[in-house]
Amino acid sequence: MYETEDTLMLLLLFPSVLSLALFLILLGRNRPRFNLPPGNSGWPFLGETIGYLKPYSATSLGHFMQDHISRYGKIYRSNLFGERTIVSADEGLNRFILQNEGKLFECSYPRSIGGILGKWSMLVLVGDMHRDMRSISLNFLSHARLRSHLLKDVERHTLFVLDSWKEDTVFSAQDEAKKFTFNLMAKHIMSMDPGEEETEQLKREYVTFMKGVVSAPVNLPGTAYRKALRSRSTILKFIEGKMEERKARMKEEGNGEGGKKQKTDGDLMGWVLKHSNLSTEQILDLILSLLFAGHETSSVAIALSIFFLQACPNAIQKLREEHLEIARGKEELGETELNWDDYKKMEFTQCVISETLRLGNVVRFLHRKALKDVRYKGYDIPSGWKVLPVISAVHLDSSLYGQPHLFNPWRWQQENNGACGGTSNFMPFGGGPRLCAGSELAKLEMAVFIHHLVLRFRWESAEEDQPFAFPFVDFPKGLPIVVRRYCNPL
Repeated sequence: MYETEDTLMLLLLFPSVLSLALFLILLGRNRPRFNLPPGNSGWPFLGETIGYLKPYSATSLGHFMQDHISRYGKIYRSNLFGERTIVSADEGLNRFILQNEGKLFECSYPRSIGGILGKWSMLVLVGDMHRDMRSISLNFLSHARLRSHLLKDVERHTLFVLDSWKEDTVFSAQDEAKKFTFNLMAKHIMSMDPGEEETEQLKREYVTFMKGVVSAPVNLPGTAYRKALRSRSTILKFIEGKMEERKARMKEEGNGEGGKKQKTDGDLMGWVLKHSNLSTEQILDLILSLLFAGHETSSVAIALSIFFLQACPNAIQKLREEHLEIARGKEELGETELNWDDYKKMEFTQCVISETLRLGNVVRFLHRKALKDVRYKGYDIPSGWKVLPVISAVHLDSSLYGQPHLFNPWRWQQENNGACGGTSNFMPFGGGPRLCAGSELAKLEMAVFIHHLVLRFRWESAEEDQPFAFPFVDFPKGLPIVVRRYCNPL
């Protein structure tokens, strides 16, 4: 009897089951079938994030990338930062992604970055708002301003740091580079002078803030991230106080009060207050993000140049010859300060800068998201998927750069340029509409610092250290060095 009832029940359910099966088949046919790159999703939620972020030598791709490229090719899929991801070590796809910003792809950093840098930070903004913020930065860092104002201040802040160096004393080259770039940005953003108590106080808060930016985003008591959020609040209150002081001065000038007029738009804060309609919150996030971008990446690049050069005496000798010629020419003219013509003569210096950025890879990869379904080289990138163009993988590609792990500035000289990857595959500052607004300032800082460094000092490592990718680039021991002055720089 039970068997009869079961049979009857199955017969009654069969049409419904058949209809459901047909519906699922038709639904599957209507869904787009993606030809995804090969890869591995790893663990649930975490995916392969831990392996991807495991520290490794900054002059290499690391085990994770090497292993995945050898197994899957230069384009592969993964699960990173809690999202389905396409990882690209392909020079063509990377360039395609960056050139199609806002059309096929858009910036998509983890939410924790926006939480600590601010929702109006240039790093996380997209669309019209990013374009407006970037336009402000480009106007302030214009070519004319680089020539007329920034060059002099870059040199002044370089000498402020180098003049403090004592012979036969061990110190952190990385910390000295950070001191230089922080002082320079504080001056040009808020007209703060190096060595003053408020500058040093802001610097201490900023160090705490930076430790949280590059740490795991765990907002629990005692964590670096929690401390950084507190420092962020302190820094923003400080900047807001400066803004209120500036507004009061501008109001006095407008009313003809205060006697002799003081220029209030000579720094970024004054320029934004006078020439933009940004809200207070937007200005605060803009200033904080520029302080972060202009200080951290440039200081790491300078520290990397010191590290690479100390192991390449031929490059140092070539640099000294170039900069001695510039210095002697200025001495004959009775001039002391560098000018733009001097900067343009630093041709081998630019080769050293390019090679430092190529091999050191301060920015190793970028965060993007597909806005539409995209097909590239037969592979599909579905809309909504995360895309990571890995810049360092292209810069260290042996098919593009001969002996890519060797520090060789000569590869950038014009006669050898055809033997390397060329400018189209060289993207240390990103590319497309989000090309770093401060790229020219960064190269100017490195060139002027190198100019005075090689004229004044010889240096050597005081303790073995090397740059590691965490994935941010850092020297675990701070790059300790010892310096000795040249008796007669000229």
